[in-house]
Amino acid sequence: MINTNPNHKHTYDAQGNMTCCSLEKKINVKSEHTHSHEEHDEGSKSAWREYIPASISLALLIAGIVLDTWLQFKTFPVIRLIWYAVAYIPVGVPVLIDAFKAIAKREVFTEFLLMSIATIGAFAIGEYPEGVAVMLFYAIGELFQSAAVNRAKRSIKALLDIRPDKANVIRNGALTEVAPVSINVGEIIQIKAGEKVALDGIMLSTGSSFNTAALTGESKPNTIRQGETVLAGMINLDKVVEIKVSKVFAESSLARILDMVQNANSRKAQTELFIRKFSKIYTPIVVLLAVLLTVVPYFFVEQYVFSQWLYRALIFLVISCPCALVISIPLGYFGGIGAASRNGILFKGSNYLDLMTKINTIVMDKTGTLTKGVFKVRDVKTVNDSKYEIVSIIAAVESQSTHPIAKAIVEYAKGKGKEVQVSNVEEISGHGLKASYMGTDVLAGNTKLLKKFNISYPAEVDTITDTIVVAAINNQYVGYITIADELKDDAKNAVLQMQKTIPKIVMLSGDKQAVVDKVAQELNIVNAYGNLLPEQKVQKVEELKKDSKNVIAFVGDGINDAPVLALSDVGIAMGGLGSDAAIETADVIIQTDQPSKIITAIKISKATQHIVWQNIGLAFGVKIIVLALGAGGIATMWEAVFADVGVALLAILNAVRIQKMKF
Repeated sequence: MINTNPNHKHTYDAQGNMTCCSLEKKINVKSEHTHSHEEHDEGSKSAWREYIPASISLALLIAGIVLDTWLQFKTFPVIRLIWYAVAYIPVGVPVLIDAFKAIAKREVFTEFLLMSIATIGAFAIGEYPEGVAVMLFYAIGELFQSAAVNRAKRSIKALLDIRPDKANVIRNGALTEVAPVSINVGEIIQIKAGEKVALDGIMLSTGSSFNTAALTGESKPNTIRQGETVLAGMINLDKVVEIKVSKVFAESSLARILDMVQNANSRKAQTELFIRKFSKIYTPIVVLLAVLLTVVPYFFVEQYVFSQWLYRALIFLVISCPCALVISIPLGYFGGIGAASRNGILFKGSNYLDLMTKINTIVMDKTGTLTKGVFKVRDVKTVNDSKYEIVSIIAAVESQSTHPIAKAIVEYAKGKGKEVQVSNVEEISGHGLKASYMGTDVLAGNTKLLKKFNISYPAEVDTITDTIVVAAINNQYVGYITIADELKDDAKNAVLQMQKTIPKIVMLSGDKQAVVDKVAQELNIVNAYGNLLPEQKVQKVEELKKDSKNVIAFVGDGINDAPVLALSDVGIAMGGLGSDAAIETADVIIQTDQPSKIITAIKISKATQHIVWQNIGLAFGVKIIVLALGAGGIATMWEAVFADVGVALLAILNAVRIQKMKF
């Protein structure tokens, strides 16, 4: 649809192809944002100004029709032409300009050319009201489109609204208000009650309650305690707290989310790409058929009247405009992305909405995906009485790791023994850690680590079903630490819902098989594999991909999951506590860390696809019927307007429905 705002410019892509009606420009969530009331008021005035051209044309058209009907306006042909020309100018001139610009870019056959030919032709044969009506309803369709896009963007724009412009940083013992981008890692910021957190950081105060709705879609407040992570975009609800900044603003969770959402529209679904290619072929064919419809009857019809067949050809052109398709399809996908964002799910492109509907195999990591990944030390068993000394040594080694199990051991060791120093810490992927302590080697990890270094340990260790960290000092087994993890609250229900629609569910884990079997039994998952190194997880997914019928989604949260996320057809990352590598690699981000959101994402994808195909069916169905009627001389230009603009409006309204759906 055209934009009746005279300041609006249509856009072209890198190849010079026009983006229909600048829809992409409309649905782009701009990075620049301000809370200025003056700019907001100016924006509101600008929005109202867009209605003025269409309002003028509508008033003049209605008045002209009244004059034609009751005052014999046709007896004053010059005045009548001028009247309708004035009505045409506000809505028609922008389209004519866009048609010339498209031709200058070597894009001759666009919807702007079709509408220009049709309306100028209508004026040429004296059908002035029809010529104005085509452009007027075209302009009204543009206003509907703008309103629909704004509605779809609302939940995404909320992210921009929560981005703070200022932050209070402690420098030289005093609070200083600065822009978040100027704050460095390691500096301490203060957040008052009711204020928004400007940057990601670690809680230094005892704790507070935070509203995380903008990031996760969850309205329930979240209590964050000392030592835990606070994310940019959260709102402090309780008391003044201090946070040590862990990431600069450009790398914060909020900035990353904004970047993902802003770039989501660049990855097109196959349906969108097809419609784009289709319209490039379809439009020149339509123009050729319109010419033939005007000329060919001359050779076959006895009483050939040029104006009559030209009128039919003009009707044919108006009906055949592909706007309903080119507008409603990307709008439908964008609406799906917006609905997902409102539910705490981020799609990195509309192509992943399509892929989610085809998934028939879901592969999930265990820790952090189905379990909380918040570990606590439950028991310590050692071969001698120096229990806390061994715990202190293991904690010193594990302090070099960011794994949740390592953090649990470090937290447990605090205040239970003297702090020790280790050196030469080395991570052995899929096994654990090796370090030096007082000239001796220290090993901390799983039983595979001890086997790798040929260190014997009691056979009963292999029978323990819980997660454990075994340790050896100076090539001698010294004991193990039992770590407790638990299922996420919605894990059972999530798997149950998946099993109703997904034929195959697989669980993979680096944890030992006994632990994996225990979790699998609780969740009723048949295919569960443990003792897997990162590369073995990749191998499992590669085996599944050998069957070309499998469309695989992998769900994970750790840095070791990044290769599998990249390999799968759809990579889904738990974004709340997930690693940066996993989030960057994934195609879909679950901000709430809830596995049940996977089903929500599938439901939103299917609803989006249904709406898109409904719009395709509606557009083609009505157009084919009215095209046949127009070619036969039964349909008038008014029916043509409905077939084009009316169907486009119905398709837009249908696309907006997804914003009201409950998932």
